[in-house]
Amino acid sequence: MDIKRVLVADAVDAACTELLKKNSIEVDCKYKLPKAQLIAEIKNYDALIVRSDTKVTADVIKAATNLKVIGRAGAGVDNIDVKAATDNKVVVLNTPGGNAISACELTCALITNLARNVTAASASLKAGRWDRKLYAGHELSGKTLAIIGLGRIGKEVAIRMQAWGMTTIGYDPIITAEQAKEFNVEYLPLEQLWPRADYITVHTPLIPATRNLINNAALDVCKKGVRIINVARGGIVNEADVLDALKSGQCGGAAIDVFEQEPPTNPVTLELIAHEKVVATPHLGASTAEAQVRVAVEVSEQIIALTGKNAQYTAAPGIINRSVLENN
Repeated sequence: MDIKRVLVADAVDAACTELLKKNSIEVDCKYKLPKAQLIAEIKNYDALIVRSDTKVTADVIKAATNLKVIGRAGAGVDNIDVKAATDNKVVVLNTPGGNAISACELTCALITNLARNVTAASASLKAGRWDRKLYAGHELSGKTLAIIGLGRIGKEVAIRMQAWGMTTIGYDPIITAEQAKEFNVEYLPLEQLWPRADYITVHTPLIPATRNLINNAALDVCKKGVRIINVARGGIVNEADVLDALKSGQCGGAAIDVFEQEPPTNPVTLELIAHEKVVATPHLGASTAEAQVRVAVEVSEQIIALTGKNAQYTAAPGIINRSVLENN
């Protein structure tokens, strides 16, 4: 694949551009381009690198007459119209392992935060109160953690929370029960998973099958007081339904790092964030120095691999629409 010019449309670690330039690929960094300007300029590039801010819509792709690759420095590709890219024979790739540890560690931190009311207790103490009884929590040991999505992140979460003494159950349509058993997760269909969980964490992409996956119907069959964690994608957890469950006591707490609208302005979402039993963070799953370097390097390595010019880089494991390559 002939890739000579790359547009980096969102800020990524300098390791990305350095590696591309080292392999004789010209790089332009133009951040936060208005959509009209992106459409006007995209025809001049063979590849586009984005994070989550830039929306690569069908009209952007249609204008990209020379575009061969869209690289997502991160995991989720819901800001990219993959169908339009496939129809226009543009490869879409992500960096599936680059932020796995960072997202996993944030998930584990949020689980322990919910168990021990850390955020609320800290805010109370800073406000001059000493409320030990009010913020008494409970142990994680002996509790059941349900993990929906048993890929890289879900697996790492399972391993770490097992060390806390949690029982781990999970569901993922892509892997088998035997594969889940290899890292001590009991594989269950969703209808059997909901009523057993003390905590539920989601680690799936946002696709039609996962949109509003955690909703009133699911929450109603959970244990009273179940706690919800979402460090995956906004839209997987129905925010209005979780808010209702918090108000009724059916949900005992929620830790949410991602929202359907970012930054959130929807009144329901803002009420959810403000709820006393919610720990909310501004999409920090991949926000570590290590993850940012890792995804920057991984996206550039895969683009270089597609050129076939450097024997050191031959694999592109993050390709989403591999049929584009197979049919060309």
